[in-house]
Amino acid sequence: MPALEAQQIPFDLPTRPAMGRDDFLVGPENSEAAGWIDRWPEWPAPALVVSGPAASGKTHLAAVWGDKAKALSVEGSELVSVSAKDLAARADNLVIDGVDPWIGDRRAEETLFHLYNMVKENGHYLLLTMRSTPTRLDFEIPDLASRLRAAPVALIHPPEDSLLSVILIKQFYDRQLQISEDVLRYILPRMERSFAAARDLVERADALALAEKRPISVPLMRQVLAALQS
Repeated sequence: MPALEAQQIPFDLPTRPAMGRDDFLVGPENSEAAGWIDRWPEWPAPALVVSGPAASGKTHLAAVWGDKAKALSVEGSELVSVSAKDLAARADNLVIDGVDPWIGDRRAEETLFHLYNMVKENGHYLLLTMRSTPTRLDFEIPDLASRLRAAPVALIHPPEDSLLSVILIKQFYDRQLQISEDVLRYILPRMERSFAAARDLVERADALALAEKRPISVPLMRQVLAALQS
């Protein structure tokens, strides 16, 4: 019976990405959204919607604003389990992260509608993150639809090579991994052009490098890209 090759078992340890304002990577794809965060409290409405694809930095931008506005961040799922009054009592300003799955759920919409009105009445603010935009969603409550469709939307667009390069470098750095220019040049033309793909690629590379005790190299990334395409 052949001897089994010793392999380190990678533990699924959480990473601690840098989430400050100086850590947010600004490019043409997200400069408009970053500008809205910097403009607060000079917003034309009590709510701002930050909209963009998966892993595009919506939560990071929300965290930047949350720090600036001393806002409490809650998940969109809390709209069906916590009352608007209880949410408003937690903090003056609020971030609701991942709202769009709950649009169409009447209970969640009722909570968000009352919360919007409370925030407006008290001169406070809401930041909502969504993958979609309010104009593309079907609402149960027309009054909520009109309010959110009138709110400014900070759009984050899919990344170009320049931003994608910096995102990859940052995500490797967040995991205390180094990536050379040669490896970066190899990855870019071969990977899917999305924020989520960059996140998944770095996670896979980290796990493989740890399991096989190898550095981030072109041969390792070739294995990662092949696995992602299979």
